Amino acid sequence: MKDIIIQSLEESAKVKREIAQNSSDLIEAIAKKIIESYRSGGKVLLIGNGGSAADAQHIAAEFVGRFKMERPSLAAIALTTDTSILTAIGNDYGYDTVFSRQIESLANEKDVLIAISTSGNSPNILKAADAAHAKGVSVIGFTGEDGGKLKKTADICITVPSGNTPRIQEAHITIGHIICHIVEQELFNASGSLS
Repeated sequence: MKDIIIQSLEESAKVKREIAQNSSDLIEAIAKKIIESYRSGGKVLLIGNGGSAADAQHIAAEFVGRFKMERPSLAAIALTTDTSILTAIGNDYGYDTVFSRQIESLANEKDVLIAISTSGNSPNILKAADAAHAKGVSVIGFTGEDGGKLKKTADICITVPSGNTPRIQEAHITIGHIICHIVEQELFNASGSLS
């Protein structure tokens, strides 16, 4: 058992060290894009499947609630949560459209879409990215491995250097937390007032 524990923790740390060495500029670019969106009155929309859906919800909660400081709420919506919408769209149009239909109705050109897919090849994520681009929405991809098709279609794509889904997901939530921290620091002063 200890071998599994130690190996998993070491592998997770190795992946994060590689991100620190090779992707800090991308993380900064993502944070700047989100800050720009919020300053212009936009919002952050988030999507993903399975564990990535949970990550989308987690990151949205950090923006809407708070991350580290008391401050006004920031507009963020995880499009993974409304079971009536998801099942109606899935039933009437097919699962590949569960996010793109929501983007068609909720997104505007001031918004940012964070599309999370460990493979970068999820059909419903790719279709949502296309719908976002059609509305002038900036698309940020969180992927793993080689980034898949999402790497080619996203405006900014951070690719976790791993083919192991749990390690990719751990890195995604760490990156999400870093972005939330930067956004709070840049948008609000120490008293939590908008700066």
